[in-house]
Amino acid sequence: MSSLNTTAFSQHPSFLLLGIPGLEKEQFWIAFPFCILYAIAVVGNITLLLFIKTVPSLHEPMYLFVAMLAFTDLVLSTSSVPKMLSIFWLGSREISFPSCLLQLFFIHTFSSVESGVLMAMALDRYVAICYPLRHSSILSLPAVVTLGSLVMVRGVVLVSPICFLLHRLSFYRNTVISHAYCEHMAVVKLACGDTRVNAIYGLFVAFVVIVFDVMLIFVSYTLILRAVLRLPSTEARLKAFSTCASHVCVMLTLYTPALFTFLTHRFGQRIPHHVHIVVAIVYLLLPPMLNPIIYGVRTKQIRDRVV
Repeated sequence: MSSLNTTAFSQHPSFLLLGIPGLEKEQFWIAFPFCILYAIAVVGNITLLLFIKTVPSLHEPMYLFVAMLAFTDLVLSTSSVPKMLSIFWLGSREISFPSCLLQLFFIHTFSSVESGVLMAMALDRYVAICYPLRHSSILSLPAVVTLGSLVMVRGVVLVSPICFLLHRLSFYRNTVISHAYCEHMAVVKLACGDTRVNAIYGLFVAFVVIVFDVMLIFVSYTLILRAVLRLPSTEARLKAFSTCASHVCVMLTLYTPALFTFLTHRFGQRIPHHVHIVVAIVYLLLPPMLNPIIYGVRTKQIRDRVV
């Protein structure tokens, strides 16, 4: 009996990532658009970081937050896409338990950081529009660095227990993950024993990050809208709305697929599993690809340098 248990179970097994279940034959070709999106994301975000560093007029709170967003997008996409492409093109599906935990940690931590940076950018727009004369004093360089550090620390503190909780579980050997990357609940579902603590804590982290950030963003933009509508001239109102347009577009590209993934996992049982996986991949690739394009087009200094 003990011999059977030894061969059947392992506390730290190697996992097999299937990629996109149901589309195993097609995923070789599906990988090409994903690779193009990833290349655009890497080039765009590195370019954005270089421009913000070298152009003195971009050393403002808003663009410092954009730089944080670009760095976050680089880490988020790079932590998942190279392994994904190796699965799709080379059939390299095996991933060790430590590598899986590391990938999971970076994906979930920097997803939290990205949401937190968007929340900080909403606060920046609120101060810039509602208190323009005090903007530089309220959001000074130390304040921006402190806010960015708090967002990063929050992500690390919230996600680290997830890794420790997974580390204590046992799994079947050669466990197959029906996903293209190591995602928390996809790994939890394959564990032996009681996983209620893992599931509850995962929901708690998602609730704290998404609900808290979205609520602050909603309140900020409600106050911004009220302040803008009080402006005397149409030109002033349009200019104020224009300063927020980029941020609104970025938020939509992040939260729309995130909301779809969250809702369909719980209420969309009739939606094919491969649709869930494709949307989850798009969630990691679309914002990093679109963010530098949006800010590049909307920022005159960056647009002129690119031209």
